[in-house]
Amino acid sequence: MTSMRVCHISTVHRNDDVRIFQKEARSLARSGYLVTFVVRAEEELEVGGVHIAPLPEPRSRFDRGFRLAWLAYRQALATKSQIYHLHDPELMPIGLLLKLRGKKVVFDAHEDLPKQILSKPWIPVILRRPLSQAVALFEKLALVPYDAVVAATPSIANRFPTHKTVVVQNFPIFNELLDPQRLPYSKRPHRVAYVGGITPIRGAREMVMAMANIPEELQVRLLLAGRFSPEELQRELVKEPGWDRVEYVAWLSREAVARELGRARAGLVLFHPEPNHLDAQPNKIFEYMAAGLPVIASDFPLWREIVEGEGAGLLVDPEDPGAIAGAIEWLITHPGEAEAMGRRGREAVRKKYSWSLEEKKLLNLYERLSS
Repeated sequence: MTSMRVCHISTVHRNDDVRIFQKEARSLARSGYLVTFVVRAEEELEVGGVHIAPLPEPRSRFDRGFRLAWLAYRQALATKSQIYHLHDPELMPIGLLLKLRGKKVVFDAHEDLPKQILSKPWIPVILRRPLSQAVALFEKLALVPYDAVVAATPSIANRFPTHKTVVVQNFPIFNELLDPQRLPYSKRPHRVAYVGGITPIRGAREMVMAMANIPEELQVRLLLAGRFSPEELQRELVKEPGWDRVEYVAWLSREAVARELGRARAGLVLFHPEPNHLDAQPNKIFEYMAAGLPVIASDFPLWREIVEGEGAGLLVDPEDPGAIAGAIEWLITHPGEAEAMGRRGREAVRKKYSWSLEEKKLLNLYERLSS
């Protein structure tokens, strides 16, 4: 046990963010650290041993990167913490200010930002590559004084110095999404699920189009749970023939996610082959596996190693609605094989892809920083 103060900071994520709050902050609190999370929130809270220090909502992206970042710095400084853990690239400059005050500073790289920029629709195509290269250089220089980098995947870790980088993968808390009231697999409705951000490059259009390609007599429904980005995407998709087979929910609590997965036959992760996706390890894949669901996933080499390697689902071309429909139809019409895939996936999470394994790496890092 320790009385060391730790402050996690984000101006981008929600105050109940799964990686930051549910996993990292609460794991540290359980180990005796005094943890504050400076984040956008309506009020000051104490949840699961973590103190939430609220920030206001930003008025714009520019406002978030400057005024809100400065407010976050002031809030964080007031906690008098010894270790500061930053979660957004736009907060890197305040990490440097904290270093000047003699603090230990950690940067958490959730995404491969230079690759992510190559797919940002709001950045003109001609500017994406030079901007990506500039951001990569900025990251490299800005993180020199930092004490450690926490990388969400081995691929992201490759961009940072080995001696100060720890891979803490975003694997699920093993039993979090296993609903105790879940239906026996054979009694579940013919329903497949996608939970997460609903965007074009995450396969939103293809998922809806696939529903129109499945024989109507199978009565298959798609649960889409998440927020549309951009908002006009929803107005486009409601015009697609498959939309009448979609159940849409804008937001679900973690308990509600577990409940819905306990009524589903499969989970979908159909990201397009964008640079930032090919080496990504979406938490969704492992959450579906932990919930005992077979996965229908994009046929990327890394995902093939996980999904096909564990016998936990089917792989398809994510840009082919017909292939997606075929995979859904196969799982619906082969329930015994589908249930066995779900069991194998859950067992793989227990052995290899569980947060309990990653938590130890985070705690070891903090022990080194504390000493």
